[in-house]
Amino acid sequence: MRTIPIYALYGEALQDQGQDWLHWETVRSRSRLHDFRIQPHRHEQFFQVLLLTHGRAQVSMDGNRFELSPPALLAVPALTVHGYDFSPDVEGLVLTLMDRDVGTVLAAAPDLSALLSAPLVLTGTGLDDVSAAIDQLIAEARRPASGHGIAMQALISLLLVAIHRAHLASADIAKAAADRSVHHAQAFRMLVDQCYRQTRSIAEYAGMIGISPTHLNRVSRQVLGASALAVIERRIALEAKRHLLFSTLEIKEIGDLLGYPDPAYFTRFCTRALGMPPGAYRRSVRQGR
Repeated sequence: MRTIPIYALYGEALQDQGQDWLHWETVRSRSRLHDFRIQPHRHEQFFQVLLLTHGRAQVSMDGNRFELSPPALLAVPALTVHGYDFSPDVEGLVLTLMDRDVGTVLAAAPDLSALLSAPLVLTGTGLDDVSAAIDQLIAEARRPASGHGIAMQALISLLLVAIHRAHLASADIAKAAADRSVHHAQAFRMLVDQCYRQTRSIAEYAGMIGISPTHLNRVSRQVLGASALAVIERRIALEAKRHLLFSTLEIKEIGDLLGYPDPAYFTRFCTRALGMPPGAYRRSVRQGR
C-alpha cells in the first residue's frame, strides 16, 4: 500500500508550530518548483484555503478528481488527501492556518463546523468577501500590534464566516437558476399546447420564451426529462391518439390537422411514436374497447 506523505507545507518536514502561526504564498511560487504538479499528500496540523484567480487546476481530493476554473476556492481540512496539477499560467493564493485555531472558531459555530469539517469547493463569482477577509488576515499577521492575538482570532472567524456565506449564496444562486428552469419549462409546455399544430421548430419556441434553442433543450431535459423535440412530438402523439380513437376523421385529415400534410410522413411519425401505423393503431384500440 502506498503511504500518503504528511507534510507541514508541501515538500517540507513536519515541525512544531508556535502559538501564532499563519502562512501564505502564491500558488505559483511553490507549484513551479515541482513542475506545477503537487502530488497527493496531507497535512496533520493545517487547514488550507486555496483561492484560484487565473489558470486551471486538476484537483485530486480524497481520491476524487475534478477540474477547477477561476474564480474558485478550495477549503481543505487537516488530514484531507489532496493534490493538484496546475496550468503554467496559474495565479492565486494558498493560505495555511493551524487546525487548532480553526477548531476553536468552529467549536462555537456548529453550522460552520458542519460545512468545513469536509473539503469544500466554491466556484463562480461571489468570493469578494472571502478575498477581502484573507487580505485582512494577512495584513494583521504582517504587522502585529496591540491586541494581536484577539485580532487574529477575530479575523480567522471572519474568514470562515465569509466562506460559509459564500457557500449559502452559491446555493441560493443554484436554487434561483433551478426556479428559472422550471419557469421556462412551464412556459414551453404551455406554448406547445397552443402551437403544436403550427410549428415543431425548437428555435421558434425558444424565441417565444426568450432563450436560445440550446438553453431550451437543456431546460427541457432537466425539468421535463426529454429533449424539446420529444416534448413536442409527445404532445402531437397524444392528440393523434385522441383523434384516432374518438373521431371519425380520415387518417389524412388527422395528419393535415396535426401539421403533417404528407400522409407518408404522418404514417412514419405514428409508427415511431405509437409503435404502429395510424390505421393499425385505430383498429387495435377500437377492437380493444
